[in-house]
Amino acid sequence: MSVLPFPSFLDDVKEKGVRKAVFEGVNETVERLTAGMNIQDIREALRGENPSRRPNPRLTPHADGFWLHMRPSYFNADMTGLYPTFRLGWLSTYFVFFETITGIILMFWYTPSPEIAYGDMLNMLNNVPLGQFFRDLHRLGAEAMVLIVFLHMLRTFYTGSYKKPRQFTWFTGVLLLIITGFLSFTGYLLPWDQLALWAVTIGASMAEATPIIGEQVNLLVRGAPQMGANGLLRFYMAHVLLLPALLFVFTGVHYYKVIIHGHSLPPQSENIGEDTAKRVPLDKRVYFIPDILTSEIMWLAVTTFIMIVLVIWFYHAPLESHADPQVTPLGTTAPWYFLWIQGALKLGDKTFWGVIFPTILLVFLMIVPYIDVTPSRRFANRRFAFTVSFLMLTFLVVSSYMGLPEFGVKTSADVEVLHELTFEPAHNHMGTLRPIPYDQLAVGAYITREIQAGEENADEAVAAFNAEIQDSGRDQALVSYLQAQHLNIAALRFSPVPADAPELKAALEEYEKMLAANGDELHNAWGALVITQNQENLKRIDVLLEWDEVLVEDGEVVLDENGEPIVQTDENGQALRRLNASHIFINENSAYFD
Repeated sequence: MSVLPFPSFLDDVKEKGVRKAVFEGVNETVERLTAGMNIQDIREALRGENPSRRPNPRLTPHADGFWLHMRPSYFNADMTGLYPTFRLGWLSTYFVFFETITGIILMFWYTPSPEIAYGDMLNMLNNVPLGQFFRDLHRLGAEAMVLIVFLHMLRTFYTGSYKKPRQFTWFTGVLLLIITGFLSFTGYLLPWDQLALWAVTIGASMAEATPIIGEQVNLLVRGAPQMGANGLLRFYMAHVLLLPALLFVFTGVHYYKVIIHGHSLPPQSENIGEDTAKRVPLDKRVYFIPDILTSEIMWLAVTTFIMIVLVIWFYHAPLESHADPQVTPLGTTAPWYFLWIQGALKLGDKTFWGVIFPTILLVFLMIVPYIDVTPSRRFANRRFAFTVSFLMLTFLVVSSYMGLPEFGVKTSADVEVLHELTFEPAHNHMGTLRPIPYDQLAVGAYITREIQAGEENADEAVAAFNAEIQDSGRDQALVSYLQAQHLNIAALRFSPVPADAPELKAALEEYEKMLAANGDELHNAWGALVITQNQENLKRIDVLLEWDEVLVEDGEVVLDENGEPIVQTDENGQALRRLNASHIFINENSAYFD
């Protein structure tokens, strides 16, 4: 008689014993979860043994299961090596899920608001357990995903895997490349720091160049004439909802088309015009379980291990100072994968090079399979296609180089020197002055002439300079600046750096090295640091730089026959002096120094 009114596990225990009943229950559960494979089947697969049951239970998960229905049950042996796929398609899919998982974790600690976002980033880095670890993984994974998807597309092109009947598979792949780029681009803004704001501002500004509807597109992207709360919210929603939805949809379509047509074999493995990917001879079959599955698990483990090693010892996601729309950083660029567009913009019209040309290029990539209808996939028969691709890659590399701030944009030496000294905190740099300990910022005025004169003659050099500047008529630029900053030139006295402020002196030495390195453009220059007590726990550092103006043509200093810069003079034959200055505030409780 049954223990319960219906057959139960207790009946099995009563009839078969605890051990056998438990084993059969677990075995049945495993078989249901795997859609056909029991414990013995899994054990045999892990050992690399042939299946002991017929029909082969390793094939049923592909037909009846959920997880493996998008994977073929067996592969051609020619496709299981590193060539021709280089595992790039699988790695692209891996990073889709890798970014989804790490992104969901980060969402718990982030609020898409300009007033809160940056504080959330600091909280994530300092107070959330493993917060920096997961942020670094997510950022590095985003960079890697863009690169891997691009390389996967290149591999597909060079092996001719886009040809009939895989034209639409290639089309969806190009769409996935575009979506991946925009996913990384929209995520770039979310930290709401200077790097993010201005890099995205450059990229989003191209929306204004859209013909006819540029203003409307700009408002749609930013939500306002300038990037602000509406823009941040729109980028956030696009990053976590719209683009991931499109990514998963087209990833599914892409995988479906790959399964329908099979993985294209290496070009030399097929006769010209043939496509035998779906016809795999018995002696060429490599079954997904266990060979391909264990290989992919190995790749998953190795790739994850590499990512973890990189973020622990070698890579940290950048975070600069809080975004400030009123302060434009020096040398701002778009994200590296959009540098080619920024470089192309330097060639001419913003509308053509920023909108029309990239659109033409991407549309051309989409329709390549419908243009190249030649049946051969052999390398030797595709010289024209290879030539076109090499020209496009060359343009991509050259235009990306042109997109760097160093190309085609000449920043005056005085601006670069002042920027280096007062640079706002970034992930790997915070300028020369900010790391100086607060107690070493001795109130006073210090001049680079002290460094020029050397340790023994420092006092005499400083005294001579003090006597020189007291003649206000000889340095009107300095007088005007000091007056504008409410500093009294009559009370200004330069002095040697105190002996108990070695890091302040090191900063002054670095300042002098910068002036010497730019000696042609900054002719006869001197620099000064004026430190004042602005409030009880707040000091102000004024950085002064004065030099003789020299003749500059096409961004280069003009030299005379003796190799000396040609100094500009006024009507009296006196050298024209120029002065530039900047200032920063240092709080006693700031974290720039230890």
